[in-house]
Amino acid sequence: MSTWNAGVSREKALETLKKYNSEPFHIRHGLTVEAVMGWFAEDLGYGEDKEVWSMVGLMHDVDFEKWPEEHCVKAPELLKDAGFTPKFIHAVCAHGWGMTETDAQPEQEMEKVLFACDELTGLIGAAALMRPSKSTKDMEFKSLKKKFKDKKFAAGCSRECIAQGAELLGWELDVLLEKTLRAMAETEDAIEAEVAANT
Repeated sequence: MSTWNAGVSREKALETLKKYNSEPFHIRHGLTVEAVMGWFAEDLGYGEDKEVWSMVGLMHDVDFEKWPEEHCVKAPELLKDAGFTPKFIHAVCAHGWGMTETDAQPEQEMEKVLFACDELTGLIGAAALMRPSKSTKDMEFKSLKKKFKDKKFAAGCSRECIAQGAELLGWELDVLLEKTLRAMAETEDAIEAEVAANT
C-alpha cells in the first residue's frame, strides 16, 4: 500500500512547473527526470508509488529558472501554494542537500534516487547529443564511463554529487551509471513525446 501522496494531479503539477519555467531546457530536464524516476520506482519495487516518484522528478527544479540563488529554498512556498503535501515538498527539496541552503536531507529511497540521478541525467543527455544518433538507445556503458571520467565534459554536472548519491543508496557507482543509462534509453521515446507536447 502506498504511503506517498503528492496532493495534486500530474496535470496540476505540469501546470505549476510551466508557471515558473518557460525555458525549453528546464522543461525537458523536468520531463526527463520524471520518466527516469518512474523507471526507478518500477525497477526497485515501488510500482504502487510510481506516479509520485515521477512527479517528484518532474517538480524537483520548479524554482531553479526564476530563483537560481534560492534553489530548494523558494520551492516549498511555490509547492505549498499549489497544494502539494509536506512529504512531497521535502522529497523535492532533499535533492539540493549539501549544494543549496535547504535543510532537507535525502532519507527515503526515492529521495536518494533523485539526489543520485538528477545530475547524471544531464551528463547522459549531453553525451547523447555528441553521438551521431543523438540518442541514448545505442549508447554503450563504457562510452558513458569514459565521459564520466572526463571532468571537462559536461563540467556543470557534479561528479561528486553523483558519486555521493550512489553511496547514499549503497550502490557501486557503476550500478548507478548503468541503471540510469538504461532508464533514459528505455524511456527516451516517451520523454521525446512529452517534450514535443510541452515545449
